[in-house]
Amino acid sequence: MFGTIRRSGFAPRKRFGIAIFAVLAAILPVASNLAAAEALSPQQQLAFDIYKELVEINTVTATGDTARAAKAMAARLRAAGFADTDVQVFSPAPHKGNLVARLRGTGARKPILLVAHLDVVPANPEDWTVDPFKLTEKDGYFYGRGSGDDKYMAAAFVNNLIRYKQEGYKPDRDIIVALETDEEILDRDGLGIQWLIKNHRDLIDAEFALNEGGGVGLKDGKPIRNSVQTSEKVSLTYQLDVKNKGGHSSVPTKDNAIYHLAEGLVRLSKFSFPLKLNETTRAYFERTAQFEGEQTAADMRAVLSDKPDAAAMSFVRLAANPVYNAQLRTTCVATMLQGGHAVNALPQLASAKVNCRIMPGEPVDEVKATLERVLADDQITVTQLDKPVLSAPSALHEEIMGSIEKLSQQFWPGAVVLPVMSAGATDGSYLRNAGIPTYGHSGLAGDIYDIRAHGKDERILVKSFYEGEDYLYRLVKMLSGGGS
Repeated sequence: MFGTIRRSGFAPRKRFGIAIFAVLAAILPVASNLAAAEALSPQQQLAFDIYKELVEINTVTATGDTARAAKAMAARLRAAGFADTDVQVFSPAPHKGNLVARLRGTGARKPILLVAHLDVVPANPEDWTVDPFKLTEKDGYFYGRGSGDDKYMAAAFVNNLIRYKQEGYKPDRDIIVALETDEEILDRDGLGIQWLIKNHRDLIDAEFALNEGGGVGLKDGKPIRNSVQTSEKVSLTYQLDVKNKGGHSSVPTKDNAIYHLAEGLVRLSKFSFPLKLNETTRAYFERTAQFEGEQTAADMRAVLSDKPDAAAMSFVRLAANPVYNAQLRTTCVATMLQGGHAVNALPQLASAKVNCRIMPGEPVDEVKATLERVLADDQITVTQLDKPVLSAPSALHEEIMGSIEKLSQQFWPGAVVLPVMSAGATDGSYLRNAGIPTYGHSGLAGDIYDIRAHGKDERILVKSFYEGEDYLYRLVKMLSGGGS
């Protein structure tokens, strides 16, 4: 009986303790989330709300709805007091949308254009650890498709335009925000930035533009560089074809379409285009040498000399790094391969696609001629598949670069402001060709070894989101002048 009494005396206390633990377990995460939410300033909360709305609108280029995203951002701007005439949404095709919004200044100087694209690349939910079309905060990161490319900048520009409006800020120049579609397919259908340039150039005309393309590089958590993209390589794809009469596989001949193509591609794989530097890449190597090891730094300086050292830029030294090699020269690489039509037949056709990234200013026709020479086989025909978008680099503008240098040291002391040439492509090339110098500069800090744009579990640091948004707010003010 005594044992029974002891058990009955302790059981309620145990159950009470378990119940209290369960309540605390349920309450603490809520309390933590509330505390985190309360820690945000009104401007940060608005930035987060805009960002979340954008990420959670599916804007995959082929299947999503950039028109919906453009309208959602327009609604926020109008709610903040912008006139309808200063917030315009254009839909050149179903589910395709572009937004142009303007904060009016005194007109003392020509406008500044802030550009971001609304569309994103596809994301397979089965591959991700989170829902790619929900903004998820986890382990100090924001996850979601487009979280970095490019909805961070779109959200920052819209939020900051509202912030300027609320402050009664009157800049010396109009500040224009353009959110456009189809950047991820290089605007091949002319529905995005090209459509705006062609049909509404007056709405986006500016002295210069800020665009995606250059961020803050973190190494072991320390900011080492703040990039400014001033030029882009030219993307151009070629089709390689070998045709043959074919025959039965039981009686093979040496004249085989697949062998001809394969041997040509092997020759291409061993070829390197010659060194070709420009103002941007010279500055890039000069400044990058500051935070490289002794040998690599020496190689970079050797490449910059009047008589570049061939050993320094060889594929066992500087060019062995694919990132640095892409800054040194034009590159062409096989990316797709197809051949034959039946397992028991000799191939009648073997084909490959070769994607080239051509240095600005290098004649495109010379690249095709070089390919034909290197492939060294008359049976391999080379056909250019697309039109090149040629654009001259934007000059290292003293006012722009000076403002970036000054502000960068306040946010990321010691980081080197680094002019860069993109080996990829953005809509900046179209703007440069339209006479609007364009600078890729986001203020978004991220680990230089953790680049997830276009990939699985795309993410950005939560801290970097708010920091970068504030950086862009202050930078645009510095470049726009005026006051409240």
